[in-house]
Amino acid sequence: MTLCYVRNNGKTLMLEVTKENSIHTSFWNGLGGKLEPGETPEECVIREIFEESGLKIANPRLKGRITFAEKEFSNLDLNNGHVYVFTAEEFTGDLIESSEGKLHWVPDPELINLKTHTGDKIFFPWLEQDKFFSAKFVYRGDELVSHEVRFY
Repeated sequence: MTLCYVRNNGKTLMLEVTKENSIHTSFWNGLGGKLEPGETPEECVIREIFEESGLKIANPRLKGRITFAEKEFSNLDLNNGHVYVFTAEEFTGDLIESSEGKLHWVPDPELINLKTHTGDKIFFPWLEQDKFFSAKFVYRGDELVSHEVRFY
């Protein structure tokens, strides 16, 4: 999977997820989605951002990789996975309505106040660093029970 934080003039494009049957419903998230067969993470993130927002990003920057795990493996398909995390500052186009939820340009200082998954608040500062991160977040349902990270 991919996850991208599109940025412009001190604001970040965030999705207030309203899509039913999603582990992200009622949470705020970056944009992204599942890789298609034969697709690179870069190709995926460009396609997903366009499909979800109408914006065509250029030169997405890979900031890190997160492994998500479910402590009790009761929800293996939904919670176990690898996510490539990107930022993007170059784009063209105009926002469209998204079937995933409501799109908002959120001032960067307000990101920490949004209803996000606990791990998001931990890795947001990592996006500002000039290091690549490799992290693991272990959840039990919606509760973050542990995390670890390495920077390269």
